[in-house]
Amino acid sequence: MGGHALVERICVFCGSSSGKDPAYATEAAAMGKLLADRGIGLVYGGGRVGLMGVVADAVLEAGGEVIGVIPKHLMRAEIAHHGLPKLHVVADMHERKATMARLSDGFVALPGGAGTLEELFEVWTWAQLGLHAKPVGLLDVRGYYSKMAEFIDHMVAEGFLGGTSRDLVTVTDDAEALLDAFSRHTYTPVDKWAG
Repeated sequence: MGGHALVERICVFCGSSSGKDPAYATEAAAMGKLLADRGIGLVYGGGRVGLMGVVADAVLEAGGEVIGVIPKHLMRAEIAHHGLPKLHVVADMHERKATMARLSDGFVALPGGAGTLEELFEVWTWAQLGLHAKPVGLLDVRGYYSKMAEFIDHMVAEGFLGGTSRDLVTVTDDAEALLDAFSRHTYTPVDKWAG
């Protein structure tokens, strides 16, 4: 699994709300435009609401590729983005995550809630277990993830997470730097049970 990653599509996990600070939406839009400008497609949860809608609309406005993946029960709730050229409607949340992972060459979490964290931690765990070799990153908008980054370092300090596993997630407040890191990404297998 050596060599640099070819990043043609990035899966973005983010909130179905926009948060209190307008900077969250501003940065989500900037990330969408940046993806399109770099010719990187967006794979995301298929919603039109919150940061999900903001990032998708920004990619579409800039002429980029957007692929949405939404479970049937959320289609019925009418939060689906109906302006997408490609919208996969799947059976459930498990199929949604598996489909998004399959279609993507990397994963970025923007600010979000429990669902965003659940998606992030799942793909991070899959990398740790060697189930994929794709880059994983956190865009730390306005320090949103700073306390979580501290907690992740605490997990390492307390012996529940190895340093190699910690290094599988890039944390930065700079979207360009994050995408640059993705383009240079090389996967280092983790021996989760060493030591």
